[in-house]
Amino acid sequence: MNDYQQKISELKNEKNALILAHFYQTLDIQEISDFVGDSFALAKKAREAKEQVIVLCGVRFMAESAKILNPTKTVLLPAPDAGCPMADMIEPEDVIKLKERYPEAAVVCYVNSAAAVKAVSDICCTSSSAERIVRSLPNKQIIFIPDKNLGSYIASLVPDKEFILFEGCCPTHNRVSEKDVIAAKKQHPDALVLAHPECRPEVLRYADYIGSTAGILKAAEQSDAKEFIIGTEITIADKLTQELPNKTFYPMTNSFLCPNMKKTRISDVIYSLENMVYEIVLDDEEIQAAAASLERMVSI
Repeated sequence: MNDYQQKISELKNEKNALILAHFYQTLDIQEISDFVGDSFALAKKAREAKEQVIVLCGVRFMAESAKILNPTKTVLLPAPDAGCPMADMIEPEDVIKLKERYPEAAVVCYVNSAAAVKAVSDICCTSSSAERIVRSLPNKQIIFIPDKNLGSYIASLVPDKEFILFEGCCPTHNRVSEKDVIAAKKQHPDALVLAHPECRPEVLRYADYIGSTAGILKAAEQSDAKEFIIGTEITIADKLTQELPNKTFYPMTNSFLCPNMKKTRISDVIYSLENMVYEIVLDDEEIQAAAASLERMVSI
């Protein structure tokens, strides 16, 4: 155990803290965390946490979700400027206008969104739960916010429902082009393509598997193939290389990197725990409204 790890271990015991990290965090952050997962898994862990302090190594909407699901806990975001451009693309007013235009529709809100947007939505979803959640709803019309790419993919799986898509996206996934996936396949013709549904539809057409981050990791582990092109944030290719050394993983493109997910450093985690900063604070009304949509997601 190095000095950083020793210090964090001492602080966790002193503060009664649980450290959660998203798969897109750097590998050294993942190594000092108590649990590493995708958005859905982090939400469930936050909800179940017994510790008084939750340190969320990820981006703001994840820390907000942790606070909403476990409001009596202190939730800290070590990198306070780690936001999500997709979450910033939509405001509560946008949702309200869509609901007025389509009064019979259910609003399915991707978890990559602000608490205020969740508060005016009917139910949240993650990339791993979106299809199951949409199928569970009696509504024939679905307002899917804010990711048009994930919404488009789910619409292709549930053709009996009408989807109204918001023009939002993850810039990191959306900037990967058809040209990128064609070039990767040409360079690695024997590799299977595992892609995240936040990618553009024209990229997903080349995928051998489409799924959440956790799904991609599981698919790579269970496959008999030896080579893979990874169509999501570049750290996943690094993580798979570390965990499955008998297989080879190639990022779809070397520019497949989320800058906000890379803002958290180990020194930030130590500083956050030592000084109990930067705490997520939401008002009770916002927590209660957003909790309803998040709790429906977790229960389904």
